[in-house]
This record gives sequence, C-alpha cells and structure tokens, in this order.
Amino acid sequence: MSSTSQKHKNFVQEPMAEKPVTELAGIGPTLGGRLIENGFDLAYVVLGQFLVLKKDEEMFKDWLKEVCGANAKQQEDCFRCLKDWCDNFL
Repeated sequence: MSSTSQKHKNFVQEPMAEKPVTELAGIGPTLGGRLIENGFDLAYVVLGQFLVLKKDEEMFKDWLKEVCGANAKQQEDCFRCLKDWCDNFL
C-alpha cells in the first residue's frame, strides 16, 4: 500500500455513519462545497456513487473530476479512501 494521509487512515478505520463529505481523503472545503452543491453532502452519498459505478477506478475519477473539478491527486486520494473503506467494511 502506498503512503496514506492521516485523514485517510482515520476514515477507513471506522464506520462511515453521517460523516460530512469533507472527511473523505482528497476532499477539502472547496471540493466539498462543490460536491454539496451537486447533492453529495455526506460521505456515504459519495460512497453510493462509487458503488453505482461498480468501484471502477477510471469511471469514479472521471465522475469526481466532472462533478467537482478534482485534480488527479485528489481523485486518487478519494478513490483509494473509498476502496480501502469498502475493503474493511463490505
């Protein structure tokens, strides 16, 4: 596994519950605001989209870029965060 941020480690260690979208690795206040504007206010709503896209890395990253303008690193961090969370809890 590549090195991960503390934010990533914290997220994947516990159930998602009602965490805000900004708790996802790679998603800060700016991207979080854009996601919220598009109806993705909670981390589990983004997880839902991740699952609808069948956990496909390319499709999820493209979606994230389109919906909130995430750059390549932010896309990777968010994808990896959700994938690792799914590996731990699903």
